[in-house]
Amino acid sequence: MISRRLIRIKIFKLLFSRICSESRSISDSGDELMLSLSKTVDLYYFLLSLPVALKKYATSKIELGLQKFHPTPEEANPNRKFVDNRVIAVLESDKTRQNWVSKRGLRWSDFPTFVRKCYTVLQSRSYFINYMKSKNNAYQDDLELLTKFFLSELEDNEELHEILEDQNIYWTDDVGYILGVIIKMLSALKEGERLAVVEMFKQPEDREYALRLLEHSILHYDEYLELIRTFAHNWETDRMAATDICLMVLGVSEVVCCPTIPVKVSINEVVELAKYYSTPNSKVFVNGILDKIVQHLKEGGRFEKKGRGLVEN
Repeated sequence: MISRRLIRIKIFKLLFSRICSESRSISDSGDELMLSLSKTVDLYYFLLSLPVALKKYATSKIELGLQKFHPTPEEANPNRKFVDNRVIAVLESDKTRQNWVSKRGLRWSDFPTFVRKCYTVLQSRSYFINYMKSKNNAYQDDLELLTKFFLSELEDNEELHEILEDQNIYWTDDVGYILGVIIKMLSALKEGERLAVVEMFKQPEDREYALRLLEHSILHYDEYLELIRTFAHNWETDRMAATDICLMVLGVSEVVCCPTIPVKVSINEVVELAKYYSTPNSKVFVNGILDKIVQHLKEGGRFEKKGRGLVEN
C-alpha cells in the first residue's frame, strides 16, 4: 500500500526532526519510522469508515422521521437509496476494517458534529441529488457515488484536517495519498467482492529499504553535509534551508546505499519533495548540488549500481 515516495517523505521528516533536535541516535529511529508507516494504514481504515458513519447518521434521521406522530410525506416514505448503497454495505461488513478500527479506537462517533456537517454538505451536492433521484439501481451508480465522495469532499476539508491532526501527528500530509489509495481500491471493486486486505508495503523488500535508508542517512549525515558544503560554492550552510540539506543528505544516501535504484530516480524523487517541502528555488538548487556530489562519488568508486540501476555514462 505504501509507496516508496511516501517512505521517503516519512524518512525525510524523521531525519529533519532528529537533526533539528540535535539527536543523531539510531537506537529507536527504526521503531519510530515503522510506527509512522503503520499509522498511515490506520488512516486508510479510518477514512474508509467515514461512509459507514454517514450511513448510520442517515439511517437515524430516517428512523426519527418515521417515529413522528405526523411525519411529512417524505418522512413517511423515505428515500433509502443512500443507506442501501451496496458499496457502503461492503465497507460496513468488512471484518478487517472492523477489527482494525476497533483495536485502535478509531471511532467517527467521537466526531458527531463533523459527521452531521459532512452528510449535510453531501446532500447539497448535485451528484448526490442526481443519485438519489435516479431510478437506476445499478451497482455502478453506488460505486460512482462513493468514488465522487472521496474525490471531492475530503482532501481540502479543513475541519477534517484539524480532526486528523489532533488525532495523530503522523497523519499530516497523508490524506491526499490515502484518498488516492482508496479511490484506486474502489475502482477495482466488483459487485459481490469483498475488500482486498491491504499490506503495509507494496513490496516485501520495501521494509528493508526504509530501515536501511533511514539508518544510512543518520549515520552519514555529517559526512554528506561536508560534501554539500564543498559543492555549494558561495553558500554557507547556515544560509541554506534546513529542509534542503536534509533532502540532499537523503538523496545522496539513497544513491549510495540502494544499489538497485537508478541514480536518476533517487535524484528526481528528492527534487520532487523539494517542490513541496522547501523554498520556491530549492528544486533547481537541490538538483544542481546533488548532480555534482553524485558525479564526485561515482568517480571515487563510492557506489555501484546493479541491473536496471546501472549508472548511465
